[in-house]
This record gives sequence, structure tokens and C-alpha cells, in this order.
Amino acid sequence: MTNDTRLRRCTPGDESALALVGGATFLETFAGILDGEAIVAHCRHAHSVEQYAAWLASGDHAAWLLECRPGGAPVGYMVLAPAQLPLPDTTGDLELKRIYLLDRFRGGGLGTQLVSAAIAHAAGAGARRLLLGVYAHNASAIRFYERTGFTRLGERRFRVGNEDYDDHIMGRVLGA
Repeated sequence: MTNDTRLRRCTPGDESALALVGGATFLETFAGILDGEAIVAHCRHAHSVEQYAAWLASGDHAAWLLECRPGGAPVGYMVLAPAQLPLPDTTGDLELKRIYLLDRFRGGGLGTQLVSAAIAHAAGAGARRLLLGVYAHNASAIRFYERTGFTRLGERRFRVGNEDYDDHIMGRVLGA
């Protein structure tokens, strides 16, 4: 789907839009895969206005909103932060903590636009690698990241509610 969209860097005041699209895309992605009550509880905490406000105020997180025009409705987003993944050495790495698009906006190159912007920001910030975690059973997301130059580096467990889920840790070396 091709749309008239705008990708913009978030500033304090964008936390409500981030929380809305963050919760919506998490629900859309994991409904029917994860427990429904656990998804609601997870979104209440991990996608709260307060969580995004803290990240925007922290100075070490950077977020972008993808907005559909006309109207500026948020349809996707991404958040980058210093890497906090269980790998031997993440010194100088950035983590793509969140990257999601509403389903009806997938397939038209907008995901690639988000990843390209993340790579450009990380490289411009002097990061050694851009890392991310992806649900191990999300084959389409894994293929997408592989097409954009990411390779599998390790594993981690991701807790939602009372259940642990497997994530692949993927990374892309930046620079020469």
C-alpha cells in the first residue's frame, strides 16, 4: 500500500501518539499468539504515555513517528536506544528497541523506510552496530530484517505476563 506519509523525529509532547500506535501495533502483531490479558497488561506498562515520556526526556533514546497524510495519524514508529541485549560486547552499539507499522500500511516500502532511517541515525551517531530483538516465530519479520542486512547473533527470552518467549537477537554492522 502506498500512502502519503511523513517520518518525523519525536520530541517531548509526542508520548501520547507513541503510546497509541505502540499499543495498537503490539496488539495487532501478537493477538492470537500471546495471551490476551497478558497483552493488555504489557501494553499498559510498556506502551504507557509515561514510558514514552521518560524515553523522550532521557536524552539517550530517539523515537520517530510515521504519520499518514492528510491528518497526521500515527501509523508506525521506531525507538532507538543504547543496546541492552545479552551479547558478549555491545559497547558502541545501538538497539532498535521498537519498530512497528499498522498492518494495512505494510508491504509498500514503509518498513524499509523505517529501517533505513534507523540505520542512518545509528551510523550518524557513530554506532558500531545496530541490534534488535525479534520474536523467534515471526518468520516474515526475520526475513525482512535479513533482506535489510541483519544477521542472527544470539537469543534472549522475552517475558509477557507470566510466559517467556524466544527472541532472536539480530545485528547489522555499520560503517566500513
